[in-house]
Amino acid sequence: MKEMAYRRETAKPFEQVTSELEKLTPARGFRVLAIHDTKATLAEKGFEIEPLKIFEVCNAGFAYKALGKNIDTALFMPCKIVVRSEKGKTYLALMKPSLIAEFLPGSGLEELAGEVEKQIIGIMNEVA
Repeated sequence: MKEMAYRRETAKPFEQVTSELEKLTPARGFRVLAIHDTKATLAEKGFEIEPLKIFEVCNAGFAYKALGKNIDTALFMPCKIVVRSEKGKTYLALMKPSLIAEFLPGSGLEELAGEVEKQIIGIMNEVA
């Protein structure tokens, strides 16, 4: 199996990256369905970590086409972009949507998942 995630490091501060990601994602045709502030959630239970947010993003057109090819695609939805801070550096990561085709062989998802991956990586690169 190929590399699971696409990763980027940026010199931008965590809050700037999350703010830009929240604005740019809809401008590029994807909806931000949810933002999970993992640091805050864990802090409520007494656990401390560096800043980490998980963005759930989706493009309805791509989702509709993928579900039409194989309903089990829903198991991988929505796409998640992780933004985290570690020792003053900010990192972005995406589980590659192209892996969906490997998990669902024969589904015909290769081209569609590749296009979704390309577009989300484009968003990440623009933010970084």
